[in-house]
Amino acid sequence: MSNKIMRLRLLVTTLVIILITLVTCHATVQAYHKPVTEDMATETSNSVEEPLSLGELRKKYSETFKFRGPEVKQIALTFDDVPDPRFTPKVLEILRKQGVKATFFVVGSRAQKHPDLLRQIHLNGHLIGNHSYSHPQFKNRSVKQFQNEIQRTEKIIQRTIGYRPKLIRPPYGEINEGQVKWAKLNGYKIINWNVDSLDWKGLGKEKVKANILNAVGPGSIVLQHAGGGVGSNLSGSIEALPDVIQSLRAKGYHFVTLDELLHTKKYK
Repeated sequence: MSNKIMRLRLLVTTLVIILITLVTCHATVQAYHKPVTEDMATETSNSVEEPLSLGELRKKYSETFKFRGPEVKQIALTFDDVPDPRFTPKVLEILRKQGVKATFFVVGSRAQKHPDLLRQIHLNGHLIGNHSYSHPQFKNRSVKQFQNEIQRTEKIIQRTIGYRPKLIRPPYGEINEGQVKWAKLNGYKIINWNVDSLDWKGLGKEKVKANILNAVGPGSIVLQHAGGGVGSNLSGSIEALPDVIQSLRAKGYHFVTLDELLHTKKYK
């Protein structure tokens, strides 16, 4: 009798286990095929964040990332891609004659080749900024690559003129959030512009003038070039420069370097 009871209990236990297994499998299959709910969709879509735009970066890091100054009757002329023996001396001579101080963003590989010209920019009283060593597109580079480009260039600049620039202008104005964070942590400022002459396109004098004068306003940072790649033609920009300066002076503007416009130190 006891053996029959034991066999019966074993049979019941086995049936219960089988039943539980079937129910669990059914629930799993249902969950797998369950439609995505709004909450689930939100969780999935938020798992990969889109990189911030330049405008969003400027807003989020407003004390580090600048593209214009305060709305006062001051303008900062800035010149990229120096030193370049073809164009930089001509720009320096115009600025000397006009009594204007500007800001020059230096490419390290060019400064390495032309230290005397970099020294001349400095001795003429202009502000020096860092424009990378090899002029890459930073937005697709790592923070470490960004750091190496900046520090390699600042060592060349410091060896030549005696200080490490606080101001960085990323080539093409492009940068990502990790790089801005690194700049902020290490005491730099990122400088773009709000007036683009588009002189790198080889535009003529009148077009360069119009691009600047039609867009400029109080606190503007103006982008021009005093250096370029092979085959570059900056003659239109150079010819326009005296007229631009005189026109803006006639409207009551004063020309300042970026450290003056932004009330920041020029070196680290």
